[in-house]
Amino acid sequence: MDQKITRTLVLAGGLALSLNAFAAGPSASMLSNTCAGCHGTDGSSVGPAPTIAGLSEGFFIESMEEYKSGNRPSTIMDRIAKGYTEEEFKMMAKFFSEKPFGRIAQTHDAKQAKKGKKIHKKYCENCHEDGGRVDDESGVLAGQMIPYLRYSMEDFLSGARHSPKKMKKKMDKLVKKYGDKGVEAVIQYYGSQK
Repeated sequence: MDQKITRTLVLAGGLALSLNAFAAGPSASMLSNTCAGCHGTDGSSVGPAPTIAGLSEGFFIESMEEYKSGNRPSTIMDRIAKGYTEEEFKMMAKFFSEKPFGRIAQTHDAKQAKKGKKIHKKYCENCHEDGGRVDDESGVLAGQMIPYLRYSMEDFLSGARHSPKKMKKKMDKLVKKYGDKGVEAVIQYYGSQK
């Protein structure tokens, strides 16, 4: 067989395989790799974006749906989420739920963190169990980056973020008793955990 026919057959075969792979759709890994720029490799952040590795599938899907609908404030996620389907949310949720939540050491105020631990136990522990380490559909707070924790708390306190409603009631009680210093103490507590 001459080389021109061989090259044409190889090219056609490669194209056919590529089309089959494309028709199968993106893999969970491929979809999730697009998140690495902000959320870190496999979802373990080293910057102000939250770590999404280790989140429960339900919490991840609910968060993405809220971003997509505009019901959850964000800097960019509301626009990004619109590019994904419900099935793709499920694929990414499964991918990230199977990854370990990576905590990194960060500078924190130890005195405030100690106070924040007490406040957490009174106001937050029912939903954010084990010091905020357990994601029982409420998200992992322990070990998240302090800037992210601040942005998130600001959204709840300003009323920009409405769900879950029971959190708003707890936050109102916390602020009434401890003010902004109490909120910062809780942030320091979550951020202090490794």
